[in-house]
Amino acid sequence: MDTQHDNALAHALAAIPGPVPPSGVIHIVIPHTNRFTVVGNHLAQHAGLSLVAIGIGVHIQSLPAGSEISIKTLAARFPEGEVKIASALRELEAHGYLRRTRVRLAKGRVATRTVFCNQPGAVLRGGVVPGAPGAPVVGAAVRNPAPAPALVREHLRATGPEPARVPEPEPARVPEPARVREPEPALVPEPEPARVPEHIRVREPEPTAVAGARPAPIRLPAPTAPKQPRRPLPHPHALTPERRQAASALLADLRRHAVELVLSEEAVEELVPGVAAWLERDATTDAIRHALTADLPKPLRHPARLLRHRLTALLPPPLPGVHDLTAPRRAPVPPFQTCDGCERAFRSHEPGHCRDCRAPYGEAA
Repeated sequence: MDTQHDNALAHALAAIPGPVPPSGVIHIVIPHTNRFTVVGNHLAQHAGLSLVAIGIGVHIQSLPAGSEISIKTLAARFPEGEVKIASALRELEAHGYLRRTRVRLAKGRVATRTVFCNQPGAVLRGGVVPGAPGAPVVGAAVRNPAPAPALVREHLRATGPEPARVPEPEPARVPEPARVREPEPALVPEPEPARVPEHIRVREPEPTAVAGARPAPIRLPAPTAPKQPRRPLPHPHALTPERRQAASALLADLRRHAVELVLSEEAVEELVPGVAAWLERDATTDAIRHALTADLPKPLRHPARLLRHRLTALLPPPLPGVHDLTAPRRAPVPPFQTCDGCERAFRSHEPGHCRDCRAPYGEAA
């Protein structure tokens, strides 16, 4: 079959306003009406960033505020590994685009706060005032478009003392003789959809989330090794009132020996069967107390869980009985006898002849 020639691309190139460059890339510009992000050339054409860092920076800038951009989340989304993604995030952080700080939340939890700035050069020069026209807006995808001065000041403090770390010059001062300048979107009339054939239109990928809404959670691969189920707390064969009282008193007295082991009444009632199982196996109270209070972790967050684990994992075996400890008896050894024929010694329970003398005398073996 002959090669099929499609002249639709030629018609599309003819509709491009302005001169067409003799070599290099030729842009077919179709103005976006929805689902687009404005990315500066200082990031898309950064001379000091790798291609992976530029791509991750553009991807982060296109996400709504509040999206998860941890290393594991990006590794599950893209084919690059965690090492390459972590290196790209460090590049963005070194050039002022990314700022990661650890903050303490309520109930003692620690989280990582990530701030992305789309124009670190403007923030470093200090020529843009937050809240003014053209000012940097932190979290532009939030429904409330008001800027967050605290986050901007944090970014200024993080990147302000190091203006020399941004090597790229201003985009307007860099001469680009080999590049054909794109016309302004307001001056170029939007082409009619009928003039551009359907099969050469630039199709956007299918949207994965609605703009302004929270992105769908990315499911990470399940761990290869299944988690072992927790072993049950040991219980005695017979929980007598005496053992229950002794176990309860031992658990309540632990805080005298270790101030971290302060248990509630509910925790004591839950752990009583485990201590009673130790007492049933003839373990002394000193041995149980030493097993429960030795080498405590610092800080101890869940004392009841630690005691439950030690009562289960360190449970001693039952003591052996008296008959189990006696040495096994050896079989009785026959005494020595003197042969009546050759006077040699041999072992036998009764006197007589040895093995060699039995045949002549006709004795039974």
